Amino acid sequence: MIQLLTPTYWKDYELIDCGDFEKLERFGNLILIRPEPQAVWNKILPQSEWQRLHHIRFKGRSATSGEWIKKSPSTPDRWHIEYKNPEAAIKFRLALTSFKHVGIFPEQAVNWDYISQNIKKFKTPNAKVLNLFAYTGGASLIARGAGADTTHVDSIRQVVTWGNENQELSGLKDIRWVVEDALKFVKRELKRGKKYNGIILDPPAYGHGPNGEKWKLEDHINEMMQDVVQLLDPEEHFLILNTYSLGFSAVIVENLIKSALPEVENLEIGELYLQATSGIKLPLGVFGKFYKHK
Repeated sequence: MIQLLTPTYWKDYELIDCGDFEKLERFGNLILIRPEPQAVWNKILPQSEWQRLHHIRFKGRSATSGEWIKKSPSTPDRWHIEYKNPEAAIKFRLALTSFKHVGIFPEQAVNWDYISQNIKKFKTPNAKVLNLFAYTGGASLIARGAGADTTHVDSIRQVVTWGNENQELSGLKDIRWVVEDALKFVKRELKRGKKYNGIILDPPAYGHGPNGEKWKLEDHINEMMQDVVQLLDPEEHFLILNTYSLGFSAVIVENLIKSALPEVENLEIGELYLQATSGIKLPLGVFGKFYKHK
């Protein structure tokens, strides 16, 4: 059964509306208009309402960059928001980047809840969690906040530094920060005989390692999955594979997991979406996840 899941604990984030390849979102007290390639339908709210509500709009110059246009010069370039579920509370510094991103993917809160719930249910003390393609660290923060010994791996030094800022902001410490190509890191951990109780993968469609390594999702994800399941503690574990690629379905993710781990238990697959207050749903990637408890 394919699940459709949306976050339930957000107070500091709201998708107000989406359509015509844009989304209208509230992050804390600021409302942004950003491009959204999945929003191929018409907007629900009138354009006049979008113009009235927003504080900042992103105007693309190319497929990968653009500029932010503020209604008021006093609107900040950086601000903070919080996420809190029953197991942990974390904070993020948001910023207006040239790539239309602000430092967080709000739909991932569904996966954060799964992470913290499983860590709290583990009988293993100081459970070890590995976050690959970890970006600014939402999953790392929630794992650490729930009590796990956490390793954060991303190939871009700037976002790892950003993640460390988020750790300090959240009042956490001792996350292990690693700037490296994720596939190389996994292969090295295998040679070391390392084991983890939780593994999170949120790979991009395309990417580059710190030494120019090329990542293409469809070319490398099967190799990654075959390797990464060998890092799981056989007695107690969870794994999340999340992909945001227009060509990937939940069934592909299911096949990848079952091929890598035929004896998988408690497998769930589905699609993440954000529920707009205007009534429309915005799909934002597919997931596969499973757990095993003692």
